[in-house]
Amino acid sequence: MFYISLISYFLLLIYSYKKSLHMAQQNLYNDDHRFLKWTIKDMKSLKNPLKCLLVVLITFIILLVFKLEANIVTYLYFFVVCLIIFMQKVKESRQSDTKIKFSVTARVKRQIITNVILTGLFLFALSYIKNRNLIYLLLIVYEILLNFVIMLSIIINKPVEKMVYLSYKTKAINKLKGMNNLKVIGITGSYGKTSSKNILSDILNVKYNALPSPRNFNTPYGLIITVNNHLDKFDDILIAEMGAYKVGEIKDLCDLVKPKYGILTRIGTAHIEIFGSQENIQKGKFELIESLPSDGIGVLNGDDELQVNYKLKNDCKIIWVGIDNKDVDVRATDIKTSNKGTTFNVIFKGDKNKYEFTTRLLGYASIYNILASLALSKEFGLTVDQMKKAVLGVKSVEHRLELRPAGNITYIDDSYNSNPVGSKMALEVLKDMPGLRIVMTPGMVELGDKSYELNKKFGTYMKDSCDVVILVGEKITKPIKDGLKEVKFDDKNIYVVKSTKEAFNLVKSLSNGKESYCLIENDLPDIYNE
Repeated sequence: MFYISLISYFLLLIYSYKKSLHMAQQNLYNDDHRFLKWTIKDMKSLKNPLKCLLVVLITFIILLVFKLEANIVTYLYFFVVCLIIFMQKVKESRQSDTKIKFSVTARVKRQIITNVILTGLFLFALSYIKNRNLIYLLLIVYEILLNFVIMLSIIINKPVEKMVYLSYKTKAINKLKGMNNLKVIGITGSYGKTSSKNILSDILNVKYNALPSPRNFNTPYGLIITVNNHLDKFDDILIAEMGAYKVGEIKDLCDLVKPKYGILTRIGTAHIEIFGSQENIQKGKFELIESLPSDGIGVLNGDDELQVNYKLKNDCKIIWVGIDNKDVDVRATDIKTSNKGTTFNVIFKGDKNKYEFTTRLLGYASIYNILASLALSKEFGLTVDQMKKAVLGVKSVEHRLELRPAGNITYIDDSYNSNPVGSKMALEVLKDMPGLRIVMTPGMVELGDKSYELNKKFGTYMKDSCDVVILVGEKITKPIKDGLKEVKFDDKNIYVVKSTKEAFNLVKSLSNGKESYCLIENDLPDIYNE
């Protein structure tokens, strides 16, 4: 009976382990203690499964204190409670949405092997304990502290991971050295990197074989995989997206792929909690432009004060793009947005003509990304007609102001990673839409001590842009609700729900067959669940 009672526990342990390893993967395997911070935050929240585990914990402490022996009632109690917790965790997982799916990589497999060994050693140690109540107690403690076990396995695996990394890095560097004619373009910024990368790729591929780094492969590991597994001898151009969480990381990526061309999208407050300050973000992003050779070309945004005011430590050629700033090299004017897309005119410095462009993309952020791509494409010898044709065919990037029709409802999916500038631009897009206009959002994250202020502002911007607001998560969206109250947004049109699944059901109910547009501004991945 004792061993049968452990079946539900091991189901729970395996499920919890997969979940914890997924969170470790999302938090870069505890780089800069990100996984540790998430774990502490998660344990503080005392979710239902953890509460249940604590009940079990207290129960068996009582059994031990009063020296009560384990019996059939105890076995049954342990089995049923672990089964309930397991089912509760499965239910919660189905109700939550995960931005980045769990990927069973070679590194994950190595982590699994290490954790199986650690768990095996733990179970072997338990075999020497005669008191089964104490065994139950230690099993529960082990499940509660599973994240810390994974952190231990990450520490144990560090030497191996370093050797693997250096091996693949050397292979990538040697491959790049052998491709003398390859042109490398780096793209970074606080946001808009992936969109800009894909737009540039679509345009350059009219004339060249341009390879963009896949998906969100913007880390050293990601770019090494891109070079080793995706780049081939027929490629003329490598477009490398570059992400960073601290000063020095962009420089490391530049040392790896050595870009001659660089695009800096926008500098904002994204990841300010990790970077530490706005100044660090600015310095970190400019590492791309300052790593370019003297005969390189950098593209900067003339409407971004943090770029205009920066004292650049490089004498390479700089091309400025913008919309509001008239003193730029490539400028967009007469921008018109509809539910079909966007039309605008482009002026190239030194050319008296205005060229009309049409795109299926929405929002000013997309226009900035297109302008930067046009600036570099011109340097690569593309004609205006080639660029116009390419821009017309550019596809929207998944979860970046992507139009997704669903019957009478059109979702404007901007759920990837909301930020103060992008969220305001997204609301401007929604404002121009006909019919019922709905915002669904959990707010913006990783804004550090500016989180309340910026999310409250986000709430105030909604006044003239939408008719209904659906807030996902009561605690996390309080600043937005405060902003809505400040601008006297009708309380009857503010809804607070617990999950995005509940939010989608509410959108369908509110639309009630009418033409509706719902802006999904940011999602609520598991690492930010309340």
